Amino acid sequence: MKLNKSIFALALLIISRLTVFAGEGMWIPMLLQELNEKEMQEMGFKLSAEDVYSINNSSMKDAILLFGRGCTAEIISKEGLLLTNHHCGFGSIQKHSSIEHDYLTDGFWAMNKKEELPNPGLTATLMIEMRDVTSEIFNGVNDKMTEAERNTMIKDNANALILGFEKDSPYKAKIMPFYEGNQYYMIITETFKDIRLVGAPPSNIGKFGGDTDNWMWPRHTGDFSLFRIYVGKDGKPAEYSEDNIPYTPKYHFPISLKGAKKDDFTLVFGYPARTEEYLPSFAVELITEIGNPQKIKLRETRLDIFTKYSDNNPEVRIKYATKHARVANYWKKMIGESAGIKRMSAIEKKKDYEKKFEKWVNSSDYTKNEFGGIISGFENYYSQLEPLSLALDYFSEDVMAMEVIKYSFGFRKLIELSNVKKPDEELINREVEKLKRATATFFKDYYKPIDKEVTAKMLMYYDENIDDLYKPEFYKEINKKYKGNYVDYANHIFEKSIFDDQNEIEELLNNYKPRDYKKLVKDPVYKISNEYYDIYLSKLKTPIANLYTKIDSLQRKYMKAQMEMEPGKRFYPNANFSLRVSYGKVEGYSPKDAVYYKPFTTLEGIMQKENPDIYDYVVEDRLKELYNNKDYGKYADKDGSLHVAFVASNHTSGGNSGSPVIDANGNLIGLNFDRCWEGTMSDIAYDPNVCRNISMDIRYFLFIVDKFAGAGYLVDEMDLVE
Repeated sequence: MKLNKSIFALALLIISRLTVFAGEGMWIPMLLQELNEKEMQEMGFKLSAEDVYSINNSSMKDAILLFGRGCTAEIISKEGLLLTNHHCGFGSIQKHSSIEHDYLTDGFWAMNKKEELPNPGLTATLMIEMRDVTSEIFNGVNDKMTEAERNTMIKDNANALILGFEKDSPYKAKIMPFYEGNQYYMIITETFKDIRLVGAPPSNIGKFGGDTDNWMWPRHTGDFSLFRIYVGKDGKPAEYSEDNIPYTPKYHFPISLKGAKKDDFTLVFGYPARTEEYLPSFAVELITEIGNPQKIKLRETRLDIFTKYSDNNPEVRIKYATKHARVANYWKKMIGESAGIKRMSAIEKKKDYEKKFEKWVNSSDYTKNEFGGIISGFENYYSQLEPLSLALDYFSEDVMAMEVIKYSFGFRKLIELSNVKKPDEELINREVEKLKRATATFFKDYYKPIDKEVTAKMLMYYDENIDDLYKPEFYKEINKKYKGNYVDYANHIFEKSIFDDQNEIEELLNNYKPRDYKKLVKDPVYKISNEYYDIYLSKLKTPIANLYTKIDSLQRKYMKAQMEMEPGKRFYPNANFSLRVSYGKVEGYSPKDAVYYKPFTTLEGIMQKENPDIYDYVVEDRLKELYNNKDYGKYADKDGSLHVAFVASNHTSGGNSGSPVIDANGNLIGLNFDRCWEGTMSDIAYDPNVCRNISMDIRYFLFIVDKFAGAGYLVDEMDLVE
């Protein structure tokens, strides 16, 4: 039986009946004309869908890139100048930083192209085109297939399409599922590999407010960094070379000096990572009431230890700056997410919806046969998943938080290659070289006292919270020989191991012989990591994978059923790191009774927050000087103030960091960098009353580059719209 695509065709025919969802939604760019253009223009958008996404002419999508592994960036000059968030460029800035050149603290500004810094391994990927390949992907697929057979057929069809495309194209292609696997698109891309750091403000600007203000509004953060794309002399992507030249894009964003006013139309264009808007109530309960509280506790413990050592040691602060930011970011997000789900009664609302859904399912023989048993199936599978999911959470948030344990995992392949009758010297040498590089990277940002203290805590939490079924054997030794003293046990393994000593590890790797694997397997740190990993392989990996296969199958049917049940509703697909558009308007919000937040902040607020005794609230002397003199130049607002940030009702997620915020005329007015804390549950459930994206006013970016840093030559590259 050929799969039914009529639900998607129907969606395109009933636009006149659609409910307005201004704010909510992450929309596929190539479908804007059919699904969104009319509403966008009614909200004030002065352009067309073709101006946003076109395959025949240059358009906005030609200036939007996936930056690194998980952010968005946009091109803002004809010389390939790339704008993204400070926290997106943070890792690159940190790698260039040292005590002598502390670019994290002091900022970095290349005053000409020769001073721009290369970043090996950093990439920026441009989407060339999207193609609907649903029919081709489902060719040969039928309802009688098992889930494994279905997945194999889909994978084979996808591989054939990709091979067929790439053999005649300079571009790469991948095929991604949308609508929980009911529809598929081919994403055609070009990846640039020579990305150079151009500028970054001091952390007291780029991270002003730090972890304290993270996810919060009002916000006063100049969260930006500047890079430039370089290509070979032929204009094509190339690895780093001094002979490379700046990239000339098909499109770059003009920048507005008019600013964002209340109720202005805003469009966010970027790469949201992951949302789960269509989950059943059982899944939301598992995430927000069981998983999040445990992960919050584990991350909070690490953050406290990081802070204890970093506050008193500048070198440690630099080493752990990126780690601290990554751990803190999701820690605070989870707190807000669980609170938001509870506040909006999202679980109860989903349960009510499921009752309505069940009633619809039972309304006809067709719906009973096609969709019967979905809700009860979810309930069954998620109840089985709960203990497994908790153990897996501890594997990722507890076990992998012990840095030296995680590092030792990397030696498993070398041991496997060595522990055979006739070791392959070439493969072993290749693996040794790989481990040498990993070792240099690991120890560059490693501080043993932090790891030792974290390890003791993580061992304790795992023992206290995880069922004995999922505990490695060494816990018996902790409780018997060490009488449950996790600190003593941590001291013991660090004293006896070579994995926490860079010199010992490098000496072993530099002189490695296959027989040396015996020394590695006897090492107490490796024994611990190996026992954890064996538990994962033997008791978690397969059962969890089997359950998720069943859940995913139900989720696909549930998505299809919802779209059939509500044919007059627009359904946007969940975020999956593909290019999306969201749109809304500049507007404040009321997080609780008697409180209203204005939609923008100013430099005045930075001065109000200033506290020289708190690192997050130190204000740069030069910034204070500019403020005192009211020396804002052409970047001031009409009222004479300097706007720093604003909030709008665009639906965003992780991955949208660095996304451009575009006005009704297609000009860049802001740089998206966060969401308000009260709305972080928008990955699961969107509340239009409080879900707001937070963006830096583009005029503050220009002000910092020009007036603060004195790098006005960069502004001269840009097209400013008065």
